[in-house]
Amino acid sequence: MRILFTQAWYILTSRLFLTLLLIINFFGTIFGYYWYSSQLSITEPQFLIFVPDSPTASLFFCLAIVGWLLGKHFKLIEALALITLVKYGLWAVVMNLLTLVENGSIGPDGWMLVCSHFLMAVEGILYMSKYRFKPIHIAIAAIWTLHNDIIDYVYGQMPIYRSLQQYADHIGYFTFWLSIVCIFIAFLVYNKREYLQKLQ
Repeated sequence: MRILFTQAWYILTSRLFLTLLLIINFFGTIFGYYWYSSQLSITEPQFLIFVPDSPTASLFFCLAIVGWLLGKHFKLIEALALITLVKYGLWAVVMNLLTLVENGSIGPDGWMLVCSHFLMAVEGILYMSKYRFKPIHIAIAAIWTLHNDIIDYVYGQMPIYRSLQQYADHIGYFTFWLSIVCIFIAFLVYNKREYLQKLQ
């Protein structure tokens, strides 16, 4: 079992696989920003950076991969990538499943969003051993993440799910605690790495 895990990790961290992952996430990021284009067209300029949550999360991951390919660690970017990939990956899955319950159908586009966003969360967790961020980077990423929640649910800039608008307050509450859980995951990743380093 350990040999299989080692071989899998070797493949996942090879330059070829990381390059392929970068290409996939790059085009996914571009598509994500395009997906938000209609909402961005009606968004006030000061809020533009906070609206396209998922593509910005995948952009952070793209930059983290670029760092790994260059033999570097962009630590703040890695913290942002982990927290936002898991958060917005799971968030979109839940929102689309709630839309399914509300409407009875989400169509091919909805299922595409469920699958692609679930994989976002998976890749964020999958590369836990690659991250080298420290508590200060987690703290800054946490401020960004919680500030984004305030922009979304206090200033009304959350992604538009028309059939779920009536549940905006409940979704905001869920999103806040999802953010806390993802920030906690980042601290667990850091603490595990520090613990393993002390054992060496």
